[in-house]
Amino acid sequence: MAGVEMSTTPTSRTKDFFASPTLSLSLAGIFRHANAAGAAEVLAMEVEEGEEGSGGGGRREGTVEISSENSGPMRSRSEDEFEGEGEHDDDDDAAGDGNNVKKKKKRKKYHRHTIEQIREMEAFFKESPHPDEKQRQQLSKQLALSPRQVKFWFQNRRTQIKAIQERHENSLLKTEMEKLREENKAMRETINKACCPSCGMATTSSETDTSLTTEEHHLRIENAKLKAEVEKLRAALGKYPPGGPSSCSAGSRQENRSSLDFYTGIFGLEKSRIMEVVNQAMEELIKMATAGEPLWIRSVETGREILNYDEYMKEFGVQNPSSGRPKRSIEASRETGVVFMDLPRLVQSFNDVNQWKEMFPCLISKAATVDVISNGEGFNKNGAVQLMFAEVQMLTPVVPTREIYFVRYCKQLSAEKWAIVDVSIDNVEDNIDASLVKCRKRPSGCIVEDKSNGHCKVTWVEHLECQKSTVHTLYRTIVNSGLAFGARHWTATLQLQCERIVFFMATNVPTKDSTGVATLAGRKSILKLAQRMTWSFCRAIGASSYHSWNKVTSKTGDDIRVSSRKNLNDPSEPIGVILCAVSSIWLPVSPSVLFDFLRDETHKTEWDIMSNGGLLQTIANLAKGQDRGNAVTIQTMNSKDNPTWVIQDCCTNAYESTVVYAPVDVNGMQSVITGCDSSNVAVLPSGFSILPDGLESRPLVISSRQEEKGTEGGSLLTMAVQILTNTSPAAKLSMEYVESVNTLMSCTLRNIKTSLQCEDS
Repeated sequence: MAGVEMSTTPTSRTKDFFASPTLSLSLAGIFRHANAAGAAEVLAMEVEEGEEGSGGGGRREGTVEISSENSGPMRSRSEDEFEGEGEHDDDDDAAGDGNNVKKKKKRKKYHRHTIEQIREMEAFFKESPHPDEKQRQQLSKQLALSPRQVKFWFQNRRTQIKAIQERHENSLLKTEMEKLREENKAMRETINKACCPSCGMATTSSETDTSLTTEEHHLRIENAKLKAEVEKLRAALGKYPPGGPSSCSAGSRQENRSSLDFYTGIFGLEKSRIMEVVNQAMEELIKMATAGEPLWIRSVETGREILNYDEYMKEFGVQNPSSGRPKRSIEASRETGVVFMDLPRLVQSFNDVNQWKEMFPCLISKAATVDVISNGEGFNKNGAVQLMFAEVQMLTPVVPTREIYFVRYCKQLSAEKWAIVDVSIDNVEDNIDASLVKCRKRPSGCIVEDKSNGHCKVTWVEHLECQKSTVHTLYRTIVNSGLAFGARHWTATLQLQCERIVFFMATNVPTKDSTGVATLAGRKSILKLAQRMTWSFCRAIGASSYHSWNKVTSKTGDDIRVSSRKNLNDPSEPIGVILCAVSSIWLPVSPSVLFDFLRDETHKTEWDIMSNGGLLQTIANLAKGQDRGNAVTIQTMNSKDNPTWVIQDCCTNAYESTVVYAPVDVNGMQSVITGCDSSNVAVLPSGFSILPDGLESRPLVISSRQEEKGTEGGSLLTMAVQILTNTSPAAKLSMEYVESVNTLMSCTLRNIKTSLQCEDS
């Protein structure tokens, strides 16, 4: 697979991709550490840098000529051996036939660097790609080269890396354009086969005209969006002007090459070596998932399993990771749980990057399959190996995301058991500098065992090695303890999403679990809309590189981050300029109490200043989980002048809870309730994310009373508000709206603290 498959929206039609600069920078960090032997073959022949009349040594790095094939030799020209056209040597003048020599242009001299010279310069390049003049002087003396030769060798080496990146990114962009054409073609075929969405029968001529007009309008919107995405990719690359053609400089042969061909010899990866690494990782994962003491020791205070790291190093022969690298922290956790999903479908959700991302919307902000190394065997793709990328986030902009490149290996252990292992690849070869990667996965993943009746037992192991960095005070405990990105978070999220799918597919829903909706089609349509709304909320409030956050201070002293974006033609949210404001605070109440307070419509008037004290009435309530807190509700505000409907999606699991809501068009929502498609209903969600603060301790007392069994920890509350500031995408954001949203959030947070009697928190 040469292209990068990326999903950023919950709709099936719209696909997005992680920003190319992020990929470029990540790849550049590894490209620069290609092995010395490969570099020696590529750079063995250098040509002098060119005539002075055509620019000579003044030529910029981006204009140095390189072979268009990866495997071809790269030649660079050096000024110190050629002083320009029309000049002649003193030796030629001394020879006495200078008249003939003056009429001829001096032939270019070629200098072939030795293997030893290239090896030394390559080793220095790993440490400093941009040596200063003093360093070049030292290298020139050491290697018996002129300073200019050293200078141009480093210049050409950097240019070679840039050219390889450019060809790779062009290939990805070209592949994506082909996918967009295929989507448009499929949409046109759908229009030509217009039928009634309710009964499936062909429409009459008059109905067909109306349907075609509507579908044609949606098609034009979708086409404009797809074009905008391509333009965004071009602009992000920074190499092509918006609207300009994207050409693949490597030629036709380059188009047919798998991206794995780039990694061989550049990353130093070979399929045989990758298979060796993933097989070792699989063995380690199985041991980590099944072993007890002394490898894993259960904490008396918290009940969590703690990895005995000394025993781990002894068991798996791991050396101290801190040697020769920046200071790193180890995060290891294990969790076991039961999920409501059959084994084949669960395995498929890990093999497909889009389904995997949809399973963990609060954890994964970006995901991509960079290359398929092995497709596996059979329908379930037993033995599939993929090179993947993921950006893992928390639902707050104050905690940086973690970008990870890893190989995923799915293997069937028995008829009723599968294992999925992820392992970072930055130590496949010694020439790749692992210190450039801030976060890497040691063998992590899950063992999935079929328990019949649509249930599976999942044992999850999460083992990360991360470069230590400064963490916001509020989140320091939960991040440093390994809870934020640990196995409990992944397992709880998987259980919640699997349960949601079961309730979505169910046909025998009890009346008490689906009040206010008469048909099964209406129930599914509402649940789809709520799911899309929550996904949009999770994308909007994280620290992903999709957003650029600016810090302002609220009227209560809390920090607020604001970001704006322009929606040109996405029908899933309002068109225009959208302002998003997010603030995170600590409250001395348990997460369950805070969640119940925020989701209860009877308490909403206590904190929601937009309700103006009006009473809310629930007109529909749809359960989507065994916990009564997992539900979608449609509420109406009693107002004679302008009735307002609000859809609210509440999700809670053993680790995290969210309350997401958005005002909706009354007519559009009524059609959704009857079962019509909800994909074009525009929603702009706001809401809350609730996490434990990570302070785990023993109970202060021992009692049979449920309310006294909890610990003294509080909650981390993140509030997000999104508003449409202007219906024209070309408009500029006004500071008046920033002040307005600042006031709105300050008042809301103050009301929440007052209602929960924690004003001094």
